[in-house]
Amino acid sequence: MCFESSCYKYTKIILNLLKEQFLDETNDDKFEIIMENYNLKQPFNLKINNSIIKCKKCPRLISYSKKISKDKRKQNINEIYWGKPVTGFGDINAKLLIVGLAPAAHGGTRTGRAFTGDKSGDFLFNCLFKANISNISTSTHIDDGLKLNKTYITNILKCVPPEDKPLKNELSNCSTFFKNELTLLKNLKVIIALGKVSFDNCIEFYKKNYHFDKKLIFIHGVKYLLPDNKILIPSYHPSPRNVNRKIINTHKMVSL
Repeated sequence: MCFESSCYKYTKIILNLLKEQFLDETNDDKFEIIMENYNLKQPFNLKINNSIIKCKKCPRLISYSKKISKDKRKQNINEIYWGKPVTGFGDINAKLLIVGLAPAAHGGTRTGRAFTGDKSGDFLFNCLFKANISNISTSTHIDDGLKLNKTYITNILKCVPPEDKPLKNELSNCSTFFKNELTLLKNLKVIIALGKVSFDNCIEFYKKNYHFDKKLIFIHGVKYLLPDNKILIPSYHPSPRNVNRKIINTHKMVSL
């Protein structure tokens, strides 16, 4: 049996298990798109992303995601919300990793893909397109044809927290997933942390796993050398508030 055929069968088994678990919330088409979009046909990535999707370690976050998916925004009232933890996506041969804080309530939590369907994503992917990292300048829904060049995108926290304020134990629960994603990305050279919380948690990860004791300060665009020879670059988060207040602009983002 060829490798691709066995991978496909393995993927279908996992797909059916996920359908059984979330049958009342998600339709078949959305699952098929998500499975393909996240490269889940590759067994090692399948295992990581499946563990993220099924995670129920944080009852507060699970409950909040379900509430958002039920209540919905008026403009999205007829849509099926993803409503579960959101995995990373992109090129597994990535040299660049972009790390946000968490999926947006009506962005990633709705669409099933990080920085997709919200204003932060609109700004970010316009910048990535200008930098020749993304093949299109928008990120609207999971089957929009978006592809990343040598880049992977994820969040420190895989579920949306109430008021965008995660608890310490919730961040700790997600740290294993971040570690697994870093292990997946064998060619990684640079990490861009979007926002101070993301930056602080990247540092916390290295302190815990590499006994890293240097004090790094959040300064947009500064390059810090990490103990595994990767480069960490803090960036202002592309939130509507930061964009509107001109704290971050296209030039500042593209020139990182």
